[in-house]
Amino acid sequence: MKTKILMVCLGNICRSPLAEGILKSKLDPDKYIVESCGTSNYHIGSKPDKRSINIGIKYGIDISNQRAAQFSIDDFEKYDYIYVMDNANYKDITQLSDDIKNRNKVKLILEELHPNDHLDVPDPYYGGEQGFEDVYQMLNKACNNIVIKLEKLS
Repeated sequence: MKTKILMVCLGNICRSPLAEGILKSKLDPDKYIVESCGTSNYHIGSKPDKRSINIGIKYGIDISNQRAAQFSIDDFEKYDYIYVMDNANYKDITQLSDDIKNRNKVKLILEELHPNDHLDVPDPYYGGEQGFEDVYQMLNKACNNIVIKLEKLS
């Protein structure tokens, strides 16, 4: 049975599609499923932001076939790990379930780099190209640590 990982941001067009693409590129697809979604319904069915697609391409990762989806309460049962990009996403998702098992699946992705600091991956949507580069670098480092953690568990 494959381990299933979900990456979550607000609109599922900037940060979580990049996180999905980065982590997928580092894991064996025979052992892991990585997907992404947003907490909002703003962009359902849309491609990732062109700037996210371009930063992915810069690093050899094609996320252009992804389509935005919205988080559903059923995702708690579907996924083993749920990584959120910021504290607002964390709050939005954990409020959907009173089940401690479900809530424990949800983690801030930057906790993988800075445990207990509760840091957000900044939303680059309203910024320039450098914001997308910065987000890529943060997510790449966090995903490296996730891979190390998953390999220890397997």
